Amino acid sequence: MACNSSTCNSSGCYKGYVEEEQPKPNTKAAVNGGNSCQNLCVKCKVNEPVCCGIGGENSRFCKDCFKNNLYGKFKQAVTYNAMITPPDKVLVAFSGGPSSRVVLQFVHEMQYKAQKNYDANKDKSLPVFGVGVAFIDESSTHSFTSQHIEKAIEDIRLIVSNLAPPSKELFVVPIESIFSSDGIDGKERLKELLDAVSDVTGKEDLLSHLRILLLQKIASENGYTRIVLGSCTSRIACHVISATVKGQGYSLSADIQYVDSRWEIPVVLPLRDCPAQELNTLCSLDGLKIVELLNGPCSGINGLVSSFVKVLQEENPSRECTIVRTAGKLTPFHFNRVPEIHDSNVPSATRRHQKRYTLKPNGSLSSDSFCPICNSPLKKSNFPSSLRSHGSQQNPDLFASACSSCQFQILPKDPSLMEEFLSLLPQQMITKAKHGDQGNFSLLREQIQEFLFSDGENEI
Repeated sequence: MACNSSTCNSSGCYKGYVEEEQPKPNTKAAVNGGNSCQNLCVKCKVNEPVCCGIGGENSRFCKDCFKNNLYGKFKQAVTYNAMITPPDKVLVAFSGGPSSRVVLQFVHEMQYKAQKNYDANKDKSLPVFGVGVAFIDESSTHSFTSQHIEKAIEDIRLIVSNLAPPSKELFVVPIESIFSSDGIDGKERLKELLDAVSDVTGKEDLLSHLRILLLQKIASENGYTRIVLGSCTSRIACHVISATVKGQGYSLSADIQYVDSRWEIPVVLPLRDCPAQELNTLCSLDGLKIVELLNGPCSGINGLVSSFVKVLQEENPSRECTIVRTAGKLTPFHFNRVPEIHDSNVPSATRRHQKRYTLKPNGSLSSDSFCPICNSPLKKSNFPSSLRSHGSQQNPDLFASACSSCQFQILPKDPSLMEEFLSLLPQQMITKAKHGDQGNFSLLREQIQEFLFSDGENEI
């Protein structure tokens, strides 16, 4: 949020951005007076509007004010939730669609401004965060021609390379490489795994779970500390309804918060307050190139919910925001915030910066167990004993440790097929199924951090 200080150089303040992008007065439009105000931008009251927000005629903006308004939502989410701090290395998940294109652009602009402030400031205590881009190639699961895929990847390389310095490393990784550590043919194993799932919705959800696992793998192997997703208001609204239909009500609040630290590398959603309609408009106004080929429609429950929400949005443009705001009243989990920095090697200015902006939820849910397939927090008391005995004698843990949605949509119905299905899963899921009851030790350590001795302290 912008402050009133003329000397503020905080990376959490977007005052400088707004000043730089402030539209020049249109004196011709300003002197007309009278009813002409109705044809002016509702924010600057100077320029002619070129687009509308989700409020329709009551939110008509000029190009500059529209972008500033959208960027302000992004920057406020980043700042208030400590999503990105100076020492971070941020990995932006890029799919080629409008949402991921806008979040890449905004993260780039934020980094570019931080670099300018760093170069102009004599105090070098706050470094500039690094940015990388990851594209998951899922062509092996779709019927795209090789020419189309090569063209799409080339377009993505061009988009990233055309961004101004600081430079950003691009990772183009096929989805089947999630099995690379097993030393087998990943493409064939992925096909066998997806063929083993009979439910259409289950296949889509499993592919989504593999995608986030692969992003975690890329981030971990290359030293990234945050994963930025382009999930916008519209997509989150669809997830709220589809998760409810699938019986994921208990874990729903974990998926829709700004920060999700249940993973080894925290995942953040800076576009949570930005509807898809506005993101599409910005791409059109700013000429941001998108890659449409890779954005196919959903099917099953996900497709039905998407169509339903689209109808609701046509009837009332604010419906998506209402759905997300309503779901946002659910109590978050203890991992829905960025872990505090306790490393003495991190500059004190950086630690003060994060402590200032990190929000600590008043009252949160706690979960010691997570689904080995989708990593949803589990409430074990909700599972009947009849379900826990569904698995085979050789591998009884997988079905018992999975959430109800994965049990009924992804895992095989025949208990005799469970052992074969388990052998097809990536090693990360297999390990989690066998040791899931051990919980998340990093989160436990964070909770008791104040009671632990540091390396330089002596025990009494």
